[in-house]
Amino acid sequence: MKALKILIMILAISVALYEQVSEEKNIYIMIIAIVVFMFGMMQLSAKTPSKNQDKEE
Repeated sequence: MKALKILIMILAISVALYEQVSEEKNIYIMIIAIVVFMFGMMQLSAKTPSKNQDKEE
């Protein structure tokens, strides 16, 4: 599942970068790609433990 999320994020950023360099930029495609990337980052970083977790215990 983690590999699938990473693959989708890479695809979203690739689409955003492709739209950025193309002649006719479609802002809506870029926004959707960035939102998908940010949502994926949020999902992946939610499982990362905090540095302060050890200090609280």
